[in-house]
Amino acid sequence: MNLQKKLYKNPNNKMIAGVCSGMSDYFEIDVSIVRLLFVGLSIFGGTGLVFYIAAAIILPEAPIV
Repeated sequence: MNLQKKLYKNPNNKMIAGVCSGMSDYFEIDVSIVRLLFVGLSIFGGTGLVFYIAAAIILPEAPIV
């Protein structure tokens, strides 16, 4: 049995690119918490926006099942 988790962008619950939704699925936490973390990092450090754009480019879309 292959139970290896992979990080994908989730197109089903996305607002912009699906990065936060995919991360919430991977870490099994609420998507609102991940979105708030990205907003906080963007406002207070500026790194959240850079990380989000990089993840949106690098992460593949989730396979359709």
